[in-house]
Amino acid sequence: MEAILLEYAWVLLVLVVLEGLLAADNAVVMAVMVKHLPQEQQKKALFYGLVGAFIFRFVALFLITILVNYWQIQAIGALYLLFISIKHIYEQKFKKSDEGEDELEEGTQKGKGFWATVAKVELADIAFAVDSMLAAVAIAVTLPELGDFHIGGINAGQFGVMFFGGIVGMIIMRFAAQWFVKVLNDYPDLETAAFLIVGWVGVKLVVLTLSHDKVGILPHEFPHSTTWKLIFWVVLLLIAVLGWFTSVAKKKKEVIE
Repeated sequence: MEAILLEYAWVLLVLVVLEGLLAADNAVVMAVMVKHLPQEQQKKALFYGLVGAFIFRFVALFLITILVNYWQIQAIGALYLLFISIKHIYEQKFKKSDEGEDELEEGTQKGKGFWATVAKVELADIAFAVDSMLAAVAIAVTLPELGDFHIGGINAGQFGVMFFGGIVGMIIMRFAAQWFVKVLNDYPDLETAAFLIVGWVGVKLVVLTLSHDKVGILPHEFPHSTTWKLIFWVVLLLIAVLGWFTSVAKKKKEVIE
């Protein structure tokens, strides 16, 4: 019994680390989504997003065997993230002019009220949740079953490990998003890099969609392969590092001038 408990503790630790890694790129998306709100509302939006995420992921654990059949969930998430990324970069680079700046600012704020923002955060989290749950299930089902009680088709012991790992991951995501908001406020020019990361996360969801059993354009195992994971994290880190150095250099230049 002690050996089984140690195995459960080890897998829980692995899940917490995994959720933390998955939360990193998700947190950037959340930060970008709430950044336009007044500072006092940003924390509230992230908090409500966390509450909604908790409820959805708890329900998703019961319904994961059903949810995995709907590739459209991740497809919609992918299209939405790619849309906001491309839209922002296009407006920043091609539409921003001295004459149209006020009009652009007004246009970009439409539909971005507090509750509309919370709803967008929730929708994005639904897309992330399926990926997170699939990864958690793949790890948790390797554990020996504890007793005969099952929840949502998953052994109660395995379910508990997935549940606590997911909760820790959501908490990490919430505080990481809050930190990213602060960084974006301190270095406004970093916003373009942040939206590039949002687009890259959208590409990640595209890969997951294309590798779904019912789509079959990419091999089912590809999104979880070492090759893809290396490509994803190397590109994400390159965007972040280049964006950071560019924004810091621009800020220093502005201070000198």
